[in-house]
Order: sequence, then structure tokens, then C-alpha cells
Amino acid sequence: MVEDEIGLATRAAWMHFAGGLTQSEVAERLGITRLKAHRLVARAARDGLVRVFIDGEIAECAQMEGVLSAAHGLDFCRVVPVLDDDPLPLKALGIVGAQYLKGVLERDEDTLIGVGHGRTLASCADHLIRMAVKRTRFVSLLGGLTRKFSANPHDVIHRLADRTGAEAYVLPVPFIANSVEDRAVLLAQRGVSEVFDLARRASLLFVSIGAVETQASLIATGMIERGDMERVRRDGGCGEILGWFFDRAGRPVDTEVSRRILSLDLDDLRRGRIVAIAGGVAKVEAIASILASGLLKGLIVDERTARILVERLDRPQGTAARR
Repeated sequence: MVEDEIGLATRAAWMHFAGGLTQSEVAERLGITRLKAHRLVARAARDGLVRVFIDGEIAECAQMEGVLSAAHGLDFCRVVPVLDDDPLPLKALGIVGAQYLKGVLERDEDTLIGVGHGRTLASCADHLIRMAVKRTRFVSLLGGLTRKFSANPHDVIHRLADRTGAEAYVLPVPFIANSVEDRAVLLAQRGVSEVFDLARRASLLFVSIGAVETQASLIATGMIERGDMERVRRDGGCGEILGWFFDRAGRPVDTEVSRRILSLDLDDLRRGRIVAIAGGVAKVEAIASILASGLLKGLIVDERTARILVERLDRPQGTAARR
């Protein structure tokens, strides 16, 4: 059984045998066909996954999914069992993120999907199997050009288009403009404004969450200057999503830096259906701030990070989402 099928079969088996769901209900929860749900449950039982895995970490992951969903008003949460001791579990997150995206594409309900960038989303694209989509199109949600293309791991949308054959619309502009005035000029260009108009109509926004720190990947790839990030941090920034920064309580940070970033407006984000994928204990503060903002409808996160987020709910700084 290939790696991505192992995780899916384990989760299907837990839902069926431990959760008491019918195979039809399992199929609906996982976004797969009833025939595939039956095959996964049967294979999990045959291969011993029920005995080995269902009584352990998967059950704990499912419990944390419920806690985080209830605390932050999420429609969807997936807690990913980690595969190794890497501080940033890209492989585990990438596999499950690809499973989620595959289910979205197979259901063919979201015909226009907005995509962010980042190492975690790139891992999702790399783990997505090659498949022919029906009507789905992808559109970039923010600029992504850097001075050093070789240092940029964020070229997610091209990878998705290559894997699926879907049409993809990109923003040929930098992540951040030199000034607010320059941003206005770039947004006024016909090709750019048309892509932004398309991005506003996306029914699903699949994005990552960034940390506000000097070691952030946005700095490493040259997408934002170290001085800009330090200013955001001094202004109270803690987490970043699609170029918007939020403090520990989930309040947007009014910073000049955000006003220069080539991204959707904050009002557009509030109207959108956002599913974020992020992980690593170094991003706990960032993820908590974005959860507290109330922007997210869904979250995919690794189990180590999820455990800390759940523990924080009993502390004063563990602020639930405001809707």
C-alpha cells in the first residue's frame, strides 16, 4: 500500500470501527466514493492496521481535531500523525494536504481554487498524484516573484497545474512592493487586476501560515526584507496569512508593510472559505494567532503542534475564535 493510502486507510478504519460510522458516512467525511471507503476499510483490517494503529495516535489525533474545531469554529480539521522528528514535518503534512486536495478535486465542487505559497503547500503539490481534473482552475492569491528564483520554493501553482492539467492563473508581481504607491500602480495593470478579480471569486482558498520571525522562510527566499519583518514584530505581529499580520489575540496589525504586499484585501479574506495547512512547533504562536482571527474554515496541522494548541486553550492566551 502506498504511503498516502496507508494514512487514509487508517483514518477510514478508525472512523468505521472506533467511531461507529457506516462506510457511507466514512466516504462522506473523507470526500471519497463509497466503493473506495469499503476498499480502504477492508484493506486496513486485512493488513492489521486496525490492531496496530487504531488504538493509538490516530484516536488521539481525531480527539484533538474535535477540540480545535469546537474551540475555533472550524468546519474542518485534520491532525496529522508525524512520521519523523523533523521540526517541520513537511512530508507528513504534504501527504495529508495532498489527500485533502485530491478529495476536493475529485468532488469537482470547487471549480476555482485560490492558492497561496510556502514550503508546506509546495510539499502538498509534490505529493499530489497525477490526475486529470474536470472543471477546476487554480489562481494565485498573492505575488511571488523574488530576486533569486533558485531560492524560491513557493512555485506551487505551476506544480499543481503540471500534476492536474488544470488551467492556472499567476500573478507576475513581487510579494511586496517598494511603496504603497508602487502597489497601486502594479494592481492597476490590466493583466494583474484581472487575476485579482478572479482570485476574489475563488470558492476555496488553500493557504499556509507564516511566522513573524527573523528565520521565517519569507526572509530566507528574499520575498520580504528582514527590516520589514522586524517592524511587523515590533508592531505586535505574530502570525501571517496571505500577507496579512495578526497579533496574539487574532487582531489585524495595522502596519505599513501589509499595505505594500500584493495580496487580496482583508475584507476579501473575511468573505472567503480559507483552509490553512501549517505545522512545526516553531509556528505555534503564528497558528494560534490566525485561529484567533476567526478567518479559518479549516486547518491541517501536525499532531505535535496540535497538542500544544489544545493545551493552550486552558491558558489565558488561548483565545477562541471570534465570529
